[in-house]
Amino acid sequence: MDITTARVIVTGGASGLGEATVRHFAGQGAQVTIFDLEADRGQAIAAELGDAHFQQVDVTDETATGAAVAAAAKAMGGITGVVNCAGIATGAKTLGREGPHPLTSFRKTIDINLIGAFNVARLAAAEMAHNSPNADGERGVIINTASVAAFDGQKGQAAYAASKAGIVGLSLPMARDLGALGIRTCAIAPGIFRTPMLEGLGQEIMDGLAKDVIFPRRLGQPDEFARLAAFILSCAYLNGETIRLDGALRMPA
Repeated sequence: MDITTARVIVTGGASGLGEATVRHFAGQGAQVTIFDLEADRGQAIAAELGDAHFQQVDVTDETATGAAVAAAAKAMGGITGVVNCAGIATGAKTLGREGPHPLTSFRKTIDINLIGAFNVARLAAAEMAHNSPNADGERGVIINTASVAAFDGQKGQAAYAASKAGIVGLSLPMARDLGALGIRTCAIAPGIFRTPMLEGLGQEIMDGLAKDVIFPRRLGQPDEFARLAAFILSCAYLNGETIRLDGALRMPA
């Protein structure tokens, strides 16, 4: 897939890893549509980049997401890629001092991180299926965001780790489902990245988190995630795989 002619939806594209992906892809010549709930920020980024679009959408809402995907396809002249970055992080033990893990927060985490990603992927795949195949027979690429928590979930991460493990589990069967249509599916499992959410914890806590990274001993930069997503888009033989992007980090309990 040639990134210079790609037409890509990025969910959660108004901040963090999603914003970095939007900026990197647009900088390489791709058309990008941002999906996010943060309208002011999303519209501002789209306006700044020029050849970018914005749709305010809750990815867990089937009807709204369907309309947003259709609007993105119309605005860009089709869809050839999706990078699902929308997500939330919740923390609660299965049984803590205040009682059992709240079921509402567990369900919300699964709804946004896992079901939301699948919702966008399935609807975008339906649009991609109409594309003319390129020389490799490709019609589209779907990239979902997992996490090292899918493999090394820590205390208090039952909901988050379960949602991201679901993303890992999606990669191969989705690739098998869509392969006959020329649509590839991969996932990226980032470690600890320097995003606005993490920066809110303060420099001392960020420095402490970085100590567990083997090399380079620092937090990941969002642009590193974006560049890996671009490589996956461009490498036709990458399919059905989850790639850890973590500096060899293995999370302690």
